[in-house]
Amino acid sequence: MSGPARGRRRRVFIWRALLPCLALIAFDETSSRAQTLTPDLFRATRDGFVSPQDSPLRRTAESGDRTGDAANDARLRDKGRPAPSRIGAIPTYGLPAASGASASGYDSLNRSRKKAKFYPGQAKPKPPPGPGSKPPGMRDPNARVRLSVPPSETANKTPIPPAMAGTVPGQPPRKRLKIDDDPFGAVGDYAGSFLIKSALELRGGYDTNPRRTVVPAGSPFYVIAPELVVFSDWERHALVADLRGSFTGYGNTFPPPTDGTISSAPVIIDRPDFTGHIDGRLDVSRDTRLTAQTRLRIATDNPGSPNIQAGLERYPVYSMLGGTLGVDQNFNRLQLSAGATVDRTVYQNSELTDGTSTSNADRNYNQFGGLGRVSYDLIPGLKPFGEIDGNVRSHDLLFDRNGYQRNSSGGSVRAGTTFEFSRILTGELAIGWAARSYEDPRLLPLQGLLTSASLVWVATPLTSAKFFATTSIDETTVPGVSGVLTNTYTVEVDHDFRRWLTAIGKFTWGTQDYQGDARFDRFYSISGDLIYKLNRNIWLKGTLRRDWLDSNIPGNSTNSTVVMLGVRLQH
Repeated sequence: MSGPARGRRRRVFIWRALLPCLALIAFDETSSRAQTLTPDLFRATRDGFVSPQDSPLRRTAESGDRTGDAANDARLRDKGRPAPSRIGAIPTYGLPAASGASASGYDSLNRSRKKAKFYPGQAKPKPPPGPGSKPPGMRDPNARVRLSVPPSETANKTPIPPAMAGTVPGQPPRKRLKIDDDPFGAVGDYAGSFLIKSALELRGGYDTNPRRTVVPAGSPFYVIAPELVVFSDWERHALVADLRGSFTGYGNTFPPPTDGTISSAPVIIDRPDFTGHIDGRLDVSRDTRLTAQTRLRIATDNPGSPNIQAGLERYPVYSMLGGTLGVDQNFNRLQLSAGATVDRTVYQNSELTDGTSTSNADRNYNQFGGLGRVSYDLIPGLKPFGEIDGNVRSHDLLFDRNGYQRNSSGGSVRAGTTFEFSRILTGELAIGWAARSYEDPRLLPLQGLLTSASLVWVATPLTSAKFFATTSIDETTVPGVSGVLTNTYTVEVDHDFRRWLTAIGKFTWGTQDYQGDARFDRFYSISGDLIYKLNRNIWLKGTLRRDWLDSNIPGNSTNSTVVMLGVRLQH
């Protein structure tokens, strides 16, 4: 009974205190006021209903940040009060220190960084080597951290010395090696600042018509072909030597006919072939360069050529030695080139089947010439050019064996462009006109269309196609013929079935126009090569080739099939 009685007394006491207060409010003359709803109404701080500018606990210093939203809030400004003075206040520019720091990484205020979280069983990375570097697990917050390192990254690795790996403390960084585009190419050796690469090819096979006669007669043969290439590795200037030769020997000889007639082909058809040149460049300045070339060519007349004498014991060998000296000058994107050339051609005496010999001095001559070229770098990868050259040929003898004066003068004009489109199609393409006149009035001027091209199309990383076109004006000993205008076109396709297995298909066609005579020859050749690369030093090679010569003169059309197998040793 005591509980309820005490409860009633408490309620009576509350009402006795509340009724006088309500009476005083009712008789007060002051009108009632509504309370203003402010953002600080429900602020859980002391004096939460007091405005910040009226709060006795507000900051009195004027060094605070006046650039934030709170300082620009119209509800917090006293419009009737003048702006505070800036005298003596320390201004603050930009962002405060460490205001843009992320949850991890270096913090200029030395605050604790957020540690990376790892999955259960995950290998924890080592701590960073020093301040300022990000932990390995937090380098990319959007990337998923691997649970463990795949074993393939560390398995089956050939150990290398620390000096090769670059892990020796204090070791200077190693020079990055050049990318090797041909994993089975020759490595070569350095001799000072020169890189030397050498090779030797040994081939053997069978030719169904090595003399290129109307009545074919086959013979086995062998080929020995050495090569030597030397490159300079200089920051300025350049020197390149490219020497390639071969000797083809046949197992059969072809004695003269027993009926007393004279054969149009030699008895011994072994023949050498060598092509070499040494090119040099002297960089006088950034825009001026001096260029020079020395060249040597040793060969014989092609089998089946009308220039071959009848009744020969063996092919006479000729040599062509020459040089070029020129200068290149750049004027911004305009380039001018000029040069002078000199060449000397000498033939051996012809050995006949009856034991005698005849002189070929009437075929010896000197050639002096000059050339000029202007090109303009129109856009990156496209450089059109124009070229002109002229030369004079002076023979050792005024009259040849048939009584004709072979001294002549001529030249050519051509225009074209070099281009490079994303390394997919590169090369040079030009067209022009060539002409030559002779001192002998009985020899008609020789002239014709001149075409030249050297294109490389990289269709895929494993397949490439090449196209070559050349035009030349060759000397001849045929009576009444001024010269031979020869046009040659070649298409070649290379495909790598594997990096160590390559197939090459080649097709060549061309024309030989004997101006001053009715003779006109067309020649064709199709071949296929298969190269098996054992390693960088040993290649195996097989070749199958078919040759045709179609002449409008009866009795001069020939054909032949060649099969070869060989090995290439290179270093």
